[in-house]
Amino acid sequence: MKMAKNYKILISYVKDISSRISSTENFIYLKDNIPKYSLGIDINSMPLKNNMAEVDIKLTFDNKTEKDKKAYFEMTHTTVIRVEESAVNKDELKKIFLSDVPTEIYPEIEKKFFEIVKSIGYPEIKLEKRINFQEMFKKNQK
Repeated sequence: MKMAKNYKILISYVKDISSRISSTENFIYLKDNIPKYSLGIDINSMPLKNNMAEVDIKLTFDNKTEKDKKAYFEMTHTTVIRVEESAVNKDELKKIFLSDVPTEIYPEIEKKFFEIVKSIGYPEIKLEKRINFQEMFKKNQK
């Protein structure tokens, strides 16, 4: 049985994007070593007026093992939601911000992010596994 959604997405947009490639050699290095790069995700929320909240999902794509960063990509995507009056309990709000909204909006965010990386000149990137925000949320609640 699927529960009714207790929030509504009002707007969704790319708030900030950054790419840093320090030289042509590093550009070539990245093209040859893209499998060594990994996607990082950070989620933050901020309450707004009138039962609204901003949910920021920041994606980073870099090589965590490199001492000197040859290339780095980052995008912050903002989603503004209105939460139903009934969803006032703190645990329910945490689930909305950290699991429900990211699960709903992430496919669009990932598509935008990798389209931008591709437009910079890199080959299409495919992630090995999908991110399960519900699983991550449950694990972090223990």
